[in-house]
Amino acid sequence: MSKAQDAKKTQKKAAMKTPKEKKAAKKEKKETSKRQ
Repeated sequence: MSKAQDAKKTQKKAAMKTPKEKKAAKKEKKETSKRQ
């Protein structure tokens, strides 16, 4: 794996772990479970 690819992956992981993203993900999960 190239360093550039590795950096991109870690950036994506860091971006995903912001509180806002977490809350949005939880909301989405709740909405999808309600629909099912």
